[in-house]
Amino acid sequence: MNDTITLSHGSGGVQTNRLINEVFFKYFNNDILNQMNDSAQVDIDFKKLAFTTDSFVVNPIFFNGGNIGKLAVCGTVNDIAVSGAKPLYLTSAFIIEEGFSISKLEEIVKSMADEANKAGVKIIAGDTKVVEKGSVDGIFINTSGIGRIYENVNINCANAAVGDVVIVNGTLGDHGMTIMCARNKLGLEGNLMSDCACLNSLVDTMIEAYAGIHVIRDATRGGVAAVLNEISEFSNVTIALEENNLPIKEEVKGATEMLGLDPLYIANEGKLCVFVPEAYAQRVLNVMRNHPLGSDAAIIGQVTRELGQKVYLNTVVGGKRLVDMPSGIQLPRIC
Repeated sequence: MNDTITLSHGSGGVQTNRLINEVFFKYFNNDILNQMNDSAQVDIDFKKLAFTTDSFVVNPIFFNGGNIGKLAVCGTVNDIAVSGAKPLYLTSAFIIEEGFSISKLEEIVKSMADEANKAGVKIIAGDTKVVEKGSVDGIFINTSGIGRIYENVNINCANAAVGDVVIVNGTLGDHGMTIMCARNKLGLEGNLMSDCACLNSLVDTMIEAYAGIHVIRDATRGGVAAVLNEISEFSNVTIALEENNLPIKEEVKGATEMLGLDPLYIANEGKLCVFVPEAYAQRVLNVMRNHPLGSDAAIIGQVTRELGQKVYLNTVVGGKRLVDMPSGIQLPRIC
């Protein structure tokens, strides 16, 4: 097979079958996918399910810490996990530009398989379309996922309550600044690396420690600021953050300061915000810090008794700064 995608690879004929067998089946092989049905047939003996779908158009396709394929798997797994569910199955659809390198495609697909295996999920169905050169910027990926919601767990964006503590599992803005510096060739990369990771094992340990967690959300586009404003609105609460407690890498801090950006608004792909009653916060924080994906976990704020729906920051100089919902977009095609 030549190392170039042609329109014939999307025709449904011989080249399509070769592409599926020699690239996708090579890495996604499992008993359900091998049934070769138009839809995956899965026996499910439970009722409460979490189902999600997302599309990924990140630019550049390859970046320090991952690529569009790894990002697609992690993003979908995380959307299920933060709902208080165990991710089980994914589907994946590819829109590929004519002329795209098959070796690069294979690298992307392999990274998806590797990440799915780490997360304990199976990619059980998919689709491939090839479009004329110039119609797509290399490759776009859509993924959908389904998971089983744990019993006796009620994690919801509307559940934040006065007295809750806000915890993040690590440093903020890593993914967004990595993408921005790579895309614009700013020469600021240093040790910048995307935090792209599947967080379901971390969520599992948190729920095992305390099943009464009120809210878990992954802070992707719009960063922590967007997520907290959504929670503030849906829960009708005020959230007070402490600037001194925000975990931010020096590389990210330096890059954002130079570019006039705020790390609270920068995208993450391996960070989540947790709302837990204060009495159980230290227990949850401890298990997070003992997990590889939560070693830099920190308490960054709390839900206060003030009236109104807002998020604000207690600054290092003793003032208060309103943290609004992001307006517009700082960096398109971040995921």
